[in-house]
Amino acid sequence: MRLLERETSLASLAEYAAEARRGEGRLVLVAGEAGVGKSALVERFQQDLPAARWSWGACDGLFTPRPLGPLFDVAEQLGGPLLELCRAGAGREELFRGLLREVADPASLDVVVVEDVHWADEATLDLLRFLGRRLRGSALLLLATYRDDGLSAADPLRVTLGDLASQRTTRRIGLAPLSTRAVRELAGGSDADAGALHRLTGGNPFYVTEVVQAGLHGVPGSARDAVLARAARLSGAARQVLDVAALTGTRVEWRLLEAVTPCPVPAVDELLACGLVTGDGEWLRFRHEIARLAVEGALPARRGRVTHGLLLAALAALGCDDDARMAFHAEAAGDAAAVLRHAPAAARRAAWLASHREAAAQYRRALRFADEADAATVAELCEELADEAALLDQWQDAAEACERALAQWRRAGERLREGTALRRLSRIKWNLCHGEVGAAEAAVAVLEPLGDGIELAWAYATLANHRMLRYEHHLAEPLALRAQELAERLGATDVLSDALNTRAACAWLRGGAWEEQMRRALEVALAGRHQDQAGRAYANLVALHSGRRRFAEAERCAAEGIAYCDEHDLPTYGTCLRGEHATVMERTGRWKESLAVSAAILATVGRSPSNRMCTMRRIGSVLARRGEAGLWRHLDEAAELADRTGEPQQIVPVRLTRAEAYWLEGRTGQARREAELAHDVAASCDAWDRGAVAVWLLRTGSPRTPRGAFPRPYRLELDGDPAGAARAWNELGCGYDAALALSGASGEPELREALRVLTDLGALPAARIVRRRLRGLGVRSLPAGPRAATREHPCGLTRREREVLALLCARHTNAEIAARLFISVKTAGHHVSAILAKLGAPSRAAAADQAVRLGLAETGTTADAVADAVTDRGGPGRSRP
Repeated sequence: MRLLERETSLASLAEYAAEARRGEGRLVLVAGEAGVGKSALVERFQQDLPAARWSWGACDGLFTPRPLGPLFDVAEQLGGPLLELCRAGAGREELFRGLLREVADPASLDVVVVEDVHWADEATLDLLRFLGRRLRGSALLLLATYRDDGLSAADPLRVTLGDLASQRTTRRIGLAPLSTRAVRELAGGSDADAGALHRLTGGNPFYVTEVVQAGLHGVPGSARDAVLARAARLSGAARQVLDVAALTGTRVEWRLLEAVTPCPVPAVDELLACGLVTGDGEWLRFRHEIARLAVEGALPARRGRVTHGLLLAALAALGCDDDARMAFHAEAAGDAAAVLRHAPAAARRAAWLASHREAAAQYRRALRFADEADAATVAELCEELADEAALLDQWQDAAEACERALAQWRRAGERLREGTALRRLSRIKWNLCHGEVGAAEAAVAVLEPLGDGIELAWAYATLANHRMLRYEHHLAEPLALRAQELAERLGATDVLSDALNTRAACAWLRGGAWEEQMRRALEVALAGRHQDQAGRAYANLVALHSGRRRFAEAERCAAEGIAYCDEHDLPTYGTCLRGEHATVMERTGRWKESLAVSAAILATVGRSPSNRMCTMRRIGSVLARRGEAGLWRHLDEAAELADRTGEPQQIVPVRLTRAEAYWLEGRTGQARREAELAHDVAASCDAWDRGAVAVWLLRTGSPRTPRGAFPRPYRLELDGDPAGAARAWNELGCGYDAALALSGASGEPELREALRVLTDLGALPAARIVRRRLRGLGVRSLPAGPRAATREHPCGLTRREREVLALLCARHTNAEIAARLFISVKTAGHHVSAILAKLGAPSRAAAADQAVRLGLAETGTTADAVADAVTDRGGPGRSRP
């Protein structure tokens, strides 16, 4: 194919190569529609850069791929230690680091090409993330080509592209279709009208070339017709080789073709001359996937099945060890025995490399051919599918597979495996918001008569977890301790981590010391490489710190945990951690960020009802506080899911959010009912939840008067000291809660301060309530609504955050900022953290530099003037009782 209108793209590639050669490695994402010339561009660039060492890998869309296929392709070309790791069956982290060591030498330029990333397995996408984060200081140019047409919003590649785009080393090249002028030049001497050819092909170079080279006198309805027109002119022997190649993939080994077809030399020469395929060393390669699909689609079904059978036998004879490839041909040939031999093996290899989508697909393939298999085989396949579906957050699929496994184990009379299936099913049902503990209790009942074992340890740990989640810590702790003792005796570190985690959560519920034990649970999980247990420990660390309003610690753990879950492909816990982080943002007034994270969670497919419930509550809360539409759709679904769990930890937050929403709308009766529904189940909750219930009962005028010890901010408000409560909330970084506390005050200064904070936050409904109370006191000089400066600030900074930013730009410390603004050092730190997040800056200095560069803050003496103005008006300290 002639390369037209690609001079700018080639120049960009040359520039990125020069940067990489200087030790500033680059990842270049080359995007465009199918047939637009992505591979042609890279191949041409290779001619312009002969001094570099080039390695090529490709993702194949023909069958459920072997995980890390591109890495294995590159290893075959580079050889050495990387190839030895591949042949030894090393884990993905070893393989990732092995590739990086091989190609990241700053002394010489390496170019690694990964083609057709739109077909990439999960492990390959993780490999791109891994390399993208480590390119600085290397002489590596990583080129990844992909189709950008037809990508759904939930496609894993979209998530990966978003992650990669945030890396400083990433660059993008988008290839557009050709102009009419270029189409005319490409058509050359064809008698096809250039204008009509451009309209019908959309300027797609592949389509144009196919039409011209097929020698058609008119423009066909599709590229498929053009491809088949060229293929029709081949002799029978050449067409036979082409057909077999089309059933094998975009690339096929010559030795495989020779094992299945006669491959006479004249036929091979004729085939290479036709332009649909090219010779590539020991491989035959289709010039484009569109051509392969056209040839494959023209084959009669029966002939295709027979050919797949021949290919399967030939691959076996050649010693093929790619079970994913073998499983594909076995299924296409209808060979059930071969499918059951190769698909589970491919699935287990994929799971080992954390390509869970591919693993689940292989288990589903095996189960389609398991009608004649024995009960134990079917049950094991179903259990493994359930585990993979759970890791993908596909909980309904996991439940169905687990229930099928349970039925098969009962049919086989395997009591031990029956108990294990019950235990697994109980955890799956929890994620579906089915709060009953029957399956967990049944698992213990089945397993206890069978004696001590890892299965029983897990059953104890699982039942303990369910009891803890229902806030029944007096029942949970003895079970968790039993699980811990059994796990320590048996050396089952995954069970040990789980039991320690549950015991730590129980200690938290009782108000006791919990963090050291939770940290130990995490350390045990990391040391044992128990990824799901590590994910659970990170999620609980964030949730429990946030529950105690220790937001700085929660955010540190969230960042660490999200990085771990992304690195190890744990979407369930990754989603949970992002949700917990969004809750921190909600509690600290960063509502725009909280909504953005929450919306991203809802936009992804396969989210568990438990994650969805928390997300719907959080979105409803922010919408209610901002007075925006759609809040009840979210809060109604959240309430339905929370009630289904039967767990106070889920019911209380949802009911209190609904109480607040009704209160903000002036519907006090409904608000009171919601607060009382929360009170009905709050007796076993932790002190913070019980304090929140007590305050909302007070605000809504409920006659109920909860007793007990509550955290300081709640206790002060309940004791009639709203200003003291506000100061306590501000020390924790909870400005909105501070303003709500002040809204119950009787004095004008306190109410004015509440109005200021609420206005800055954009909390319009609460601001209207405070404004009405001020008018009731006879105050008439009031701001009419949100300040335009707050609404229009490009980074969404509140007035207080702009004041802090001005001082931060003047290089003041947190202590100096606190002194000038009459706030605590801790509160100043919270404001600084919020500013860094909103500006997307990694440090205070970077935030200051960026703010000055963008004109977002005052500097120098002007910053002192800002601080002086704050001092003159008395600052928040004037709301003292």
